[in-house]
Amino acid sequence: MPDPWESLHTTALLGTDRRPLPPSDPAGDSPAHQAVDRTDPATALLELAALETVRRRAGALPAPAGEPLPDPAPEDGRPELPAPAARRLSLLLGTRGSGGGTATLANLTELLPQWLLTARARGHRPPAALVPALLDAARARSELRPDAVALAGPLGRWLAARNPDWRFVLRTTAGTPAGPAAPGDDHLWHEGLFAERVTHLTLLRRTDPAAGLALLRSTWPTERAEDRLLFLDALQEGLSLADEPFLEEALGDRSKNVRATAAELLSTLPGSTLAGRMAERARAAVRLADRGTHLLVTPPAACDPAMQRDGIPLKSPTGRGERAWWFGEVIAAAPLALWQASTGLAPDRLLALRVGDSIDETNSSWADDLREAWARAAVRQQDADWARALLGPAPAPAPDHRRARPPRTTGAPAKLLSVLPPAERAAWTAAFIEVHGLGEAFQLLGACATPWTPPLSTAVVAALARAAASGAYPWSHSGVLGMTERALAPETADAVEALAAGTAPATAWAETFARLAGTLRFRAAMLAELGA
Repeated sequence: MPDPWESLHTTALLGTDRRPLPPSDPAGDSPAHQAVDRTDPATALLELAALETVRRRAGALPAPAGEPLPDPAPEDGRPELPAPAARRLSLLLGTRGSGGGTATLANLTELLPQWLLTARARGHRPPAALVPALLDAARARSELRPDAVALAGPLGRWLAARNPDWRFVLRTTAGTPAGPAAPGDDHLWHEGLFAERVTHLTLLRRTDPAAGLALLRSTWPTERAEDRLLFLDALQEGLSLADEPFLEEALGDRSKNVRATAAELLSTLPGSTLAGRMAERARAAVRLADRGTHLLVTPPAACDPAMQRDGIPLKSPTGRGERAWWFGEVIAAAPLALWQASTGLAPDRLLALRVGDSIDETNSSWADDLREAWARAAVRQQDADWARALLGPAPAPAPDHRRARPPRTTGAPAKLLSVLPPAERAAWTAAFIEVHGLGEAFQLLGACATPWTPPLSTAVVAALARAAASGAYPWSHSGVLGMTERALAPETADAVEALAAGTAPATAWAETFARLAGTLRFRAAMLAELGA
């Protein structure tokens, strides 16, 4: 028999004027069907369709059983977030920086990284209902992933295995209890996606560096050059002299980028054979004059095959002069300890010496090259004594109260600052800002741990007050202001509110200070809810 629903569907498509309604069947139709008034075909069609819909639904059979339900997510023994903190997380995940009383605050999504870091450190787990939104946020912002994945915990990994949009969770080295790589589990290494393999190797290097190196060695000859490069980066985890034989072999790799990365890793190991070879070249390039009053520089005359194998390119990628380029690469890769051992002088004494050419001792053109290379070596080898000497003492006001010029430091000061302990970084930067203001402090502030220490925060607030009084516009310090919303110590909220009250109303600075004060109050409440 024809399907009544299909017949009605065809009539509706063609129109009742072109296709009549199905005839009534007194023997087969229900009383309700028979009671339909067919005087108006269009109305009758709708009534018949409604009746047929009820009939079809009432007569539907249950669908066959599908796949068995998966096992539930593993238990998470961490305590759940306090209710106020959970509400705050919901706001941070859904806010767009306006509405709901937040119009005077910064873009609250920029506070999410600090919230996640603090919650993770406190060992909390989020309510299960918020985990999907948390993973969506981490999917959109890769910088959130380590903390978001750690916070989501076992439930996050369970969900990620069932939603392709969240597969990044399985590739994130969050260091969660559910995430460490098992030394004997090589399935992911041989069959996983590239990012999953990098994650597996990184986690394995954290727990068992020797097993990680053995796993990398097992497939090294068959890996693509671009993959070999990133696998080498993973060896930074747990790097030691035990990795030296493998890295020495990588110096002969067919990819120049792999060779360069292997050489840089070896140069961070002061006891490596490559570091020893660079030390010999550095001794030949720089020596203390007989009178001990200055340093004499003899840059390499050529870049021989041995130097090229040790990671020194024949040509500078920036077009720098060849001898200056080779000289800088040698000094930057040599162990810094050799200079005190060969001259008997501490870093600050060495940096105070005049630099001359071995042919013309009055030619000081190599001084900047030498200091820049030493700065690169200090960052690469994480040598705080050298970084401290290269930065110089914290700036101090000029005795005659004239505006002091920013100190001249070779290399990137922010990178040198990053080598120092956090408290020392903050103190040096605070002194710089007190003397020189915010104009050249953006990168220095970025090198400081957040939230900033109270002295550094106080120095920044005072500098902002001076900028407002000088007639400068807030947008001329937009980078620093954006940073202050996330990094200023919340305890400075009172001082910022005082600035807002003391600034002419309805001005850009008044609005800026009011918004900043509101954000600091918000952060203070946020951290208090987490017990921080």
